Amino acid sequence: MSELALSALITVRNEEARLPGCLAALQFADEIVVLLDRCTDDSKRIAEAQGARIVEGAWEREGERRNAGIAACQGAWIFEVDADETVPAELAHEIRRTIETTAFDWHEILVDNYIGGRLVRWGWGASYGKAAYPGLFRRGVKTWGPQRVHPSLVWRGRKGPMLNARLRHDVDRNISDMIRRLDSYSTARARDLRESGNIGSLASNVRRLFSRFFKCYVLRKGYREGGHGLLIAIFAGLYPLISHLKARLEDD
Repeated sequence: MSELALSALITVRNEEARLPGCLAALQFADEIVVLLDRCTDDSKRIAEAQGARIVEGAWEREGERRNAGIAACQGAWIFEVDADETVPAELAHEIRRTIETTAFDWHEILVDNYIGGRLVRWGWGASYGKAAYPGLFRRGVKTWGPQRVHPSLVWRGRKGPMLNARLRHDVDRNISDMIRRLDSYSTARARDLRESGNIGSLASNVRRLFSRFFKCYVLRKGYREGGHGLLIAIFAGLYPLISHLKARLEDD
């Protein structure tokens, strides 16, 4: 293993409110790398005060931004996290234990999602939220695709078992935030669809509305979360349809 065993990576754009808490929980890593994407707030000063190494630039596409952050990391292992996520002590200990003992190349991490301070554990998925994500990996085995939102992934190693401890993700403050996120995601996805030259058909995306709703609300037990679970399922179903309609009816 290299001198640096573990790099923690955060890619941010104007996250001064959330960054201090995220960084404070990452001190278990051997280095913290903060990639600043067109930041105009106090994120740089906050990151430097916490001892992070800074990478600055401008990236339109999420995949390219994340790849630039990965390339800047010096650790043999990389832990990728967002500014609205916090690592509890139990997860920090498990990450260190895993990189010291595992024979695998990457591991998924379970996520506890909070809306307005309320834990919403069931129903996530279908490109609207994550119940788990492949956040711990050896350097060189993970490459993000070029998409603006929900980029694809290319792997060069073996997947290991999922970690047991959970990451805290403060995903939305309220329902208005959930709606704004749907609008932002679908706009970026529409641009990717137009550039690909294949926006799909209206009929197929209408079918996906119902299949994704069923997946989130029934198969992933969103019904257990009451109104929040219903909204997650509706938005997950609407996401591909709205993206298609934006790509079809709008120029940008």
